[in-house]
Amino acid sequence: MFELNLNDKVVLITGGSDGLGFASAKLLSEQGAKIVICGRRGDYLKEKANIIREKTKNEVLDVKCDVSNPEECKTLVEKTISEFKKIDVLVNNAGASAAFGFEDISDKSWEDDINLKLMAAIRMCRLVIPHMKDKGKGSIINAAIGGGKAPNASSLPTTVTRAAGINLTKSLANEFAKFNIRINAICIGLIKSAQWDRKAINGNVEDLYNELSKKIPMGKVGEEIDYANLVAFLASDRSSYITGTAINLDGGLCPVV
Repeated sequence: MFELNLNDKVVLITGGSDGLGFASAKLLSEQGAKIVICGRRGDYLKEKANIIREKTKNEVLDVKCDVSNPEECKTLVEKTISEFKKIDVLVNNAGASAAFGFEDISDKSWEDDINLKLMAAIRMCRLVIPHMKDKGKGSIINAAIGGGKAPNASSLPTTVTRAAGINLTKSLANEFAKFNIRINAICIGLIKSAQWDRKAINGNVEDLYNELSKKIPMGKVGEEIDYANLVAFLASDRSSYITGTAINLDGGLCPVV
């Protein structure tokens, strides 16, 4: 049996109360990891953490945190270290899609997107890397999108901030490889989510996904578990020789490798 050996690893997942982050938190907890999830809605976050605790009987720490706020990021890491004494894996998962034409985006929208997607990852890496250096190893996983490699029209500002995140991934991987800290990115394609469900005409979600599937070489939209599986692999020592990569998780959709 292919074991991931995640027992007792401490995994911090930003944006872990919903969607891909929550799916990852559940799977890693099932695999024996101690989980820290954060989100902006405290009561909702606690509810979702309880779901994982009840299902896996494993330790889950929930910390209310807006990752666009530097002080809250600092508190998140401090509480994690206080509770578990270490951080083995950081998953920079928080973010929301923003896709507009260039002429429709204000300075404020650019600044907000950069703060949420790029600066949050920078802050979290800055806070976590010293603890990983002390331990002599670690894994950081940054959420990105295929559009960060090959942007479509009217896909700003997300494709710019995600491209910067991919660059950050490679830069940090090169700098911290000597400390046995691995940094990788997952370039997400079309994956089923509440965000897509809300775009369904008259609530017909099945028709929406059937239409989206026509764009994808594999002929299907991805599932949340597909992302969670890749996160779990990159979090584990099974991926110990993989760093500085930006892996397409998109059924072949992105034209760039």
